[in-house]
Amino acid sequence: MARDTPSHHDRPPRDSPSRDRQHRRRGHKATDSTGALLRNTAAPGADTSASESPSPRKQRASRASSSNPLSVEGLAALDKHNHKKGYKGYEYDENYIKEVREKEARLERERLREEREVKRKEREAERERRRVFEVDAVREKEKERVREKERRRAYESDGGRKEDRRRAYESDGVVEGRVRGEKKREKRRELTDDERGDKRRSHTDDERGDRRRHLTEEERDERRRRYEERYTPSERAERKAKRREKDGSRTDQKKRRVISGPLLEEGGNDDEYEEYKVAEKRGGGGSSDGYTDEEWARKKKRKNIFIIVGISILLLAIIIPVAVVLSKKNNGPVQDKAAENSSKPGNKNLNGVSESDIPKSAQGTVLDPFTWYDTLDFNVTYTAATVGGLTVMGLNSTWDDSVQANENVPKLSDEFAYGSMPIRGVNVGGWLNLEPFITPSFFEHFSTHDGVIDEYTLCSKLGLAKCTTSLEQHYSAFVRRETFEDIRAAGFDHVRIPYSYWAVTTYEGDPYVPKISWRYLLRGIEYARQNGLRVNLDLHGAPGSQNGWNHSGRQGVIGWLNGTDGALNGQRTLDIHGQLSTFFAQPRYKNVVTVYGILNEPRMVALNTNDVLTWTTKAIDVIRKNNITAILVFGDGFMGLDKWQGKLQDDSRLVLDVHQYVIFNTDQIKLKHTDKLNFACKGWTAQTLRSQDKTTGFGPTMCGEWSQADTDCTEYINDVGVGSRWEGNMNTGNASTSVLDPTCPTNNSPQCECSDANADPSNYSDAYKKWLYQFSIAQMESFERGWGWFYWTWETEAATQWSWKLGMAAGILPQKVWERNFSCNDTLEDFGKLGLPENY
Repeated sequence: MARDTPSHHDRPPRDSPSRDRQHRRRGHKATDSTGALLRNTAAPGADTSASESPSPRKQRASRASSSNPLSVEGLAALDKHNHKKGYKGYEYDENYIKEVREKEARLERERLREEREVKRKEREAERERRRVFEVDAVREKEKERVREKERRRAYESDGGRKEDRRRAYESDGVVEGRVRGEKKREKRRELTDDERGDKRRSHTDDERGDRRRHLTEEERDERRRRYEERYTPSERAERKAKRREKDGSRTDQKKRRVISGPLLEEGGNDDEYEEYKVAEKRGGGGSSDGYTDEEWARKKKRKNIFIIVGISILLLAIIIPVAVVLSKKNNGPVQDKAAENSSKPGNKNLNGVSESDIPKSAQGTVLDPFTWYDTLDFNVTYTAATVGGLTVMGLNSTWDDSVQANENVPKLSDEFAYGSMPIRGVNVGGWLNLEPFITPSFFEHFSTHDGVIDEYTLCSKLGLAKCTTSLEQHYSAFVRRETFEDIRAAGFDHVRIPYSYWAVTTYEGDPYVPKISWRYLLRGIEYARQNGLRVNLDLHGAPGSQNGWNHSGRQGVIGWLNGTDGALNGQRTLDIHGQLSTFFAQPRYKNVVTVYGILNEPRMVALNTNDVLTWTTKAIDVIRKNNITAILVFGDGFMGLDKWQGKLQDDSRLVLDVHQYVIFNTDQIKLKHTDKLNFACKGWTAQTLRSQDKTTGFGPTMCGEWSQADTDCTEYINDVGVGSRWEGNMNTGNASTSVLDPTCPTNNSPQCECSDANADPSNYSDAYKKWLYQFSIAQMESFERGWGWFYWTWETEAATQWSWKLGMAAGILPQKVWERNFSCNDTLEDFGKLGLPENY
């Protein structure tokens, strides 16, 4: 189809300046946000006919103005086509278009980000609403339980029942008095029948024409209503009693039956009969002879007695044989249930306390002892007192520091010679902050799809109400008074108590159970005091997670001094130390909290080292300014002891804490048994001595964690759902941390396997038991060349090689920590020759 264009002699030459200016002007037409040309708005009367276009581009613009605007890509394609035809293209600004596109892309990203933020806040608001609803439901249920308990207690005494009757009588008396007064006023206004000119009421049955027999149901209801309106319940009772007196002389039983018969046939009851009787008497005459009411009452009473006796005999005949059979059949389970109940916490100290003693503002909160699962050994007298913003509720006002843990250490009131007298302590891990391998029962019933791998995801999955119930029962049962008594009996003189920041506070979006573990921490310290045990307070989990491991509360990315909220979480941790150090600077803790941990295992190899050092300096300053005089402990950050020489030297009571294990390092885990024993004796001894010397290391050094384990086969030791280095199935989802080749001394020939390592200790060979015992003694000797040690941990649900309690019972740990049947100075045996396989 031919183009409608002007002739060549009407067109200016291509290189004409006027032609060029015309092109440039047209090249800067207005565009929209995508770069497409906007529709032209012609001036009034302007002719935009394509026939007047001096060039093909003019015709193209005209067409564009009469249809949808072309995009920049479309114009570019058209210009390319025109260029082939010899026409000069537009000279539009490509940089400007690029800038516009980038700006729009940036705005779109911001819009999407804002949209996601709004949705996130909506989800958080919904979670918070559900959390509040669940907590309120739990609290309301508990309050109802307490109220029901109070009601039962009140009704157990006859005095309570009498009081209820008295109140009911007084209440009825007030109502009846008001009704009686109103009736008297009405009677004053009433006229007699004769004065009103009414027909005299019928008196006898004959005069009435026996109308009562033919009353309809509606008429009976109306009469009953009028009767009840005229008299209060007590007045009706009085009138009934008087009628019984007057009827005492009437003995014609036949007539009584005749009068009551029609009423009974109509389905009436005693109350309806009384209504008819009263109506007769109010009208004047009428007769109702038969049994006297007194005789009738005696007869009815005898009948009721016979019925009750008969029912009782029948019930006894059924219950006694069934009870005997069940007692014989279920004797075992009943005893088991009693044993189960005996393990539940005691709450007897609440008996002398009334919930009304708790201010309404505190009821249902952590300050309300009626919401506590366990009140044993707590002071349940309400107090709103705080120190450093932390409650003292539950603490007794007196304490005794004259207790001595054992004959090898001074009593609490005397100074412990740190540096020259070795610390021999144990951790109570997995108590106030969960660690899956210590208490796998919290995690093993969830599927992989549930994603429950730490305390954060556990409480997120359960919801706050259920998580609160579950964890408080755990706090109550896992570590008790007997735990500290057993620790003392084993010869320990210190106990390290790990806890996390949610014992003090929580933040927006946290699913953790807030502040309840604080109460159990304080009770644990008092139990330690009662046994002469000095305490190492260990902040095990910081806001954001200082290492990204499950025992910090949340597994995954480190959010402490790292990431978007890293600085904020660092400051939050300093604020928490401000509260903690103020609280534990009280005189009552001076002799028992003698070691104060700054933060457990900050993973400095994954953080900025200078940031961590700066933060640690600030933390020390905060703690010391609040008058904490205890030994301060900081972690080595996995940098290695030799790298701490010359750092943090301004505080003379600062101690470096290192955690020593052979199973998290692929070079050490594949050492043979004899080589591991030799490494514990010589390698760790040499490290300790170098670190103790300030010319080669930091100075004062202790080992805050170690264990007997020589494999990483324990369930969940490498996180929930992750295998082991030993068997080569440790798939973390990260190529840099996964170990997918078996890593044991035999190089999988024979095969590296975990079944024997995880076997019940009763199935351990004598050679393996001997090695485990010597391995523990070797570590104790090495760490005592420094400031001492804390074993990890006292108790686990099943992992014997991580529990001093279970290991001692299995005979692979000494009964007293100072008893030693082996020394690193002895000649080490070749356990391979003793028949100990190297593949487990």
